[in-house]
Order: sequence, then structure tokens, then C-alpha cells
Amino acid sequence: MLMHRHGSRGPAFADEERVINSLVNTLEDGRDVIQDAHLPENLQFLKNGYDFRMEAQSLSMIGRQQLFNHGVEFGLKYPNFTTDTLLSSDVQRVIDSMYFFAQGRFGREIANKTLLTVKDTPDPVSWITPWKHCPGYDSRYGAKASNQWSSTYLPPITYRLNRLLPGVGLNDTDTHGALYACVYDLAAGKESPWCNVFYAHELAAFEYEMDLILNTIMGYLTYNNTGRVLGSVFVNKLIERFSNASEEAQSLYLEFGHDSTIMAIMAAMDLNRDDPPLSPHGPPLRRKFRSSYQVPFAANMIWERFTCKKSFNGPQIRLVLNEETYPLLSCAKTMQDRKYGTCSLEAFTRVNEFSTSISFGDDTWEAVCNAHSENLYVQGELLAAYG
Repeated sequence: MLMHRHGSRGPAFADEERVINSLVNTLEDGRDVIQDAHLPENLQFLKNGYDFRMEAQSLSMIGRQQLFNHGVEFGLKYPNFTTDTLLSSDVQRVIDSMYFFAQGRFGREIANKTLLTVKDTPDPVSWITPWKHCPGYDSRYGAKASNQWSSTYLPPITYRLNRLLPGVGLNDTDTHGALYACVYDLAAGKESPWCNVFYAHELAAFEYEMDLILNTIMGYLTYNNTGRVLGSVFVNKLIERFSNASEEAQSLYLEFGHDSTIMAIMAAMDLNRDDPPLSPHGPPLRRKFRSSYQVPFAANMIWERFTCKKSFNGPQIRLVLNEETYPLLSCAKTMQDRKYGTCSLEAFTRVNEFSTSISFGDDTWEAVCNAHSENLYVQGELLAAYG
């Protein structure tokens, strides 16, 4: 079973574009000052101006290439597995990702494949976009945590940059824009001069802000445990398929979603839970929840079911996340399990009782999805439900 995030894209949300545009406008207003200034080498590029042009929400060329390449690599890794149907979220960049993956995996055979979106399936709830079936879910909850952290780490960076660019008058919004510009220049497939402007600890602080955002959108800091409940839909589908409970299981599933899709799945299984939880006061020395490692653009989660009679009794399950085995420690019962990061399907089902005890529309689902976070978020701050 493959669950693949879409490839690299342009800014998808209004706040990302807003802060980048703020930076561009501030630099344009300070153009004369910049021309007369003695700039360090890593800011010399500003003498030629800086403009940001990238199509919002759409896959970049790099994003298309990522998915095509992953399709090729998947076919080489699993040459004996095939399917006639692929399934994606109904968001265009995800549909496009499915298409380019299929081109890489199947080539001309794509003409004989059926590419569907979640709107084409009869299922009452989608395991790819479960939040669409949860009226009480509010992605804006959690902005308070990320805003608190950004108000801590951004001002010192702004102060440092203004000392290097006297008279330009950067504010924290501009600094935020420069950090996002670093990300999206790279997503566009070109080197970003902004990435060299920041120290490693400053980029790490920005990375932690992204972790806080995603953790509060679809991880362990969601209001009323919503992230884990929504992730249970996929976990139950995984168990149903691997146990062939419907007696209609296929050998291969190719499905495409969002970072929130994958993070909800991991949260439902407690695969990257931090204890104590992540805090807006700053990152811990070590943390398990790392969005840049776990759900970068083109992230891919592969679930394998296999039998190895010489080594294990009964079917085993393994998670390969971004080409590396992600240990299933919660259900590892033997030395071999711990060595290979696997566990038996039976043990996996048993330890995921949280998910198997929930079904769409039951009391737990209704308690979470018909509750409302009210004013627990910061009004006016836009955080998207999925990226």
C-alpha cells in the first residue's frame, strides 16, 4: 500500500504568499538604500533585486519530476506488483502527482489504467481526506501556538538582518517571507540566495514552527484529539486490506494525498508522539515529530505485508517511510521484529486498538467531529487543513 504526498508546489495558502509579497515590496521600497549599502557577500544578490514568481498551489517542474522518478523507482523495487486503479485526493496538485507517478511507473500502459479521485468512490468517509467528513474540524485551531513561537524566534533574526541592511526597515513579516522564499525557491528547482542568509539555528527555528503548525493541524496537539481520530480511518482500511477481511483485497494500492494525510496516520498509531508534547516555548533537544523528515514534498509511505516462513510465524507488516524502514516499536515482540523494524499483523492489529475501536459515525467520531474549537485559534490567521 502506497500513500504518497504530492510533489513540490508553489505557495498554497494566502499567508505564505502574503509574507513573501511583503518582503518583495519592502526590498523594492528600499532599492536605493540597498544600492548604496556595503553588503556582506551573502546579501550581494539584493543589488540585482529580488522577485518571486511561482504559480500558487500548482506542482513545480521539480514536483512533476519527483513523482515521475518515484514511479520509476517504485516499479523497479516492486516489479511484480501491479494494479489497474490509482486513487487521489480531489485537489489538482495531488491529481497531477498521481498522473506523473503513473507515467513513471506504467509508461504507455497508463492508457489502460483508471485514475480516480476520492469523489469517485462510494466510501462514506475517505482515508485520504478524512477531515472533509468531520464538520467540527477546524484547521485554524493551533495558530496560537505557532504564532507564539514565531513571535519569539523571528525578532532576533529581524534585528540581525536590519543591522546588515540599515535603512531598509525589515519587519518580522518580511523575515518570515525570506524564510518561505528559501523554501519555495528550492521547490521551484533553483538555488535560493535566501537560504544562505540564515544561520543553521535560525532555519531550525523555522522548521520547528512548521512542526508546531502541522502538529496542531493533524497531529497530537489537535483540538479534541481530532488528528488521531481522523487517522484511524486509514489504519482500519490498512488492517482490512492486509487481513483481507472483505475477501476483495488487491496485491497493490497506489494512493495520493497530503502531508496531513500521512501525519494523521502516524498520529493514530502513536508513531511520532513526543512526551512531553511539543511546546510553543521552543523545541526539545530531541523530538520524534519532524515534518521535514516525515512529510517533505513528495513524501511516500509504503506499507508492506509479507511472509517469511524461515524467520517469522504468520504474516508480517513493515512501514517504509521515504525509503527507510520506520520501526514499528509498539508492536515489536521479538528480537527479529526489533532488528528489522517489523511486527506481526496480529500484534499490529492488537496495539492499534485506538483505531479499531472507532468507526465512522460512532459515538467517538461524533463527539470529535461535531465539537467546535470556538475561539481557541487566533482570529484572522489562516492555516490550511492540508498541504
